[in-house]
Amino acid sequence: MSGRQHRETEIARKIRAQGLATGRSSAQIAEEIHEACTPQFNTTRIKAHRLAHGIALADVIEQVRALFDHDSKAVPGIGETLLSAYESGLKRPGPEYLHYLCIVYRVEPAALGFDGPCICGRGHRVTVVTQGEYPIGGCPYDHELKLSPNIPEPEVQEDENVLRRTLLNLLNKDSGTANKLDAPILGASEGIRRRMDETLVSATVSAAMLDQWEEATIAFGRQYATTPPLRLLCDVLLELSAVRTAMSRRQPIDLQERLCRMAAQLSGLSGMIMINLGDHRLARSFFRTGRTAADETGDRALRAWVTARESLVPLYYGDAREALNLAKKSRDLAGATPCAAQAMAPVVEARALAMLSGTDSKKEVVDQAKRALAKARSAFSNLKDHEQDDLAFGYTEKQLYFYQGDVLTKLGQTIDAEVVLDQALQKYEDHILDQTLIRLDQAQCRLIDGEPGEALNIATKALSLLGEEFRTDFIMRPALQLEQQIMKLDPNHPGLDAYRAVLRRPKAVDVEGIGGA
Repeated sequence: MSGRQHRETEIARKIRAQGLATGRSSAQIAEEIHEACTPQFNTTRIKAHRLAHGIALADVIEQVRALFDHDSKAVPGIGETLLSAYESGLKRPGPEYLHYLCIVYRVEPAALGFDGPCICGRGHRVTVVTQGEYPIGGCPYDHELKLSPNIPEPEVQEDENVLRRTLLNLLNKDSGTANKLDAPILGASEGIRRRMDETLVSATVSAAMLDQWEEATIAFGRQYATTPPLRLLCDVLLELSAVRTAMSRRQPIDLQERLCRMAAQLSGLSGMIMINLGDHRLARSFFRTGRTAADETGDRALRAWVTARESLVPLYYGDAREALNLAKKSRDLAGATPCAAQAMAPVVEARALAMLSGTDSKKEVVDQAKRALAKARSAFSNLKDHEQDDLAFGYTEKQLYFYQGDVLTKLGQTIDAEVVLDQALQKYEDHILDQTLIRLDQAQCRLIDGEPGEALNIATKALSLLGEEFRTDFIMRPALQLEQQIMKLDPNHPGLDAYRAVLRRPKAVDVEGIGGA
């Protein structure tokens, strides 16, 4: 130990001894050590807690390992070097390590110098009576910090806890959580969305915090392509809840507008994820919330984006005429403003027209749908570079190829569709959900051309590559429709058994998955 470290430890030891003698908790002692040692030694809060407990790095490591073992987890890779890096401020612990360090020190992340609640959603602190007041048979040395007076309202806290527990289960690879949109998650989702509605119709955060939230919102948009939907939903809703809390206090006009923009984007993204998870009712509700927030900004492009995204709900769940109307509304909202909705809305129009007409489309319907696709391509060419790279809040070239191929498939234009779908598949290199949808469209082309065996081969391969966390109702519906279509043609087709085995395979254990959505 260096002379500097020795002096720091000596000061901490004296503070600890005095604190224990006067009945202070270890958390209170840690706060005193931090105040006394930081000016001279830059002592971090997490290190102050270890010094307050009077233990070495090795003791903390052993406690963390014991907790991992107690939870039936593999031995963690944390060691003295990594813990020392946390204490020196060079690294920040990940959600799981932070959770166990909070257990060891019996405090919340903020007490250790890290932002945000613990991923487990449960408090680690123990309520304490005031100094000198001990419960009968109790000991002053066992007490921890009082709970913060700024406890979130019970409903908010419980909804966020549901999402944090779900995240923890996903991180722990709990197979039962991989793709289960159950009642508690649905309730938490609706609760967060409802309170955002209440805040929008009723409503000081720092500019730096707004910058962080905006960066997080953009990052969630990028993750939409690669993160399992339920995992991403938890992250997005926790961020939406934080934005809602900030909006519940009146802000200056410029900050309030930025908050409303984030609320619209996060609500819209939640609606998109709900589509992927197969809950069209909640998807609709989130888009409605997104529209309310977007209206507060006066941004035509944002309002058009939310409406265009909402049009996908009826498109995927059986009301092509409503999808067509919403797409036209989105196009009108966008007006002459170059934006993602200008490219997205005509594509939805084309897809809705194709669904309304079927594969026996008349020439005028085919021409009308193709004109809509031409408008989409023209609008796409006018988008800014960052919008052409954004799968969630913008519109990308690969999306254009994918949906153009989908339209041509539904119109029965299989030769053109095959060419476009091949191009789309090449562009979706790592996005397994979209790859699957493209391959199912390719299977439909083969079926239309009278090749059910080849259609089954393509679809079987597509589903065999799909991780369990992506086997949502949204993705399985077209796969089941293909099975029904082939059964009508030939219920004893030899390829059906292999296809059904993949279609209804048992749930896998892996939660992290292999691609995007």
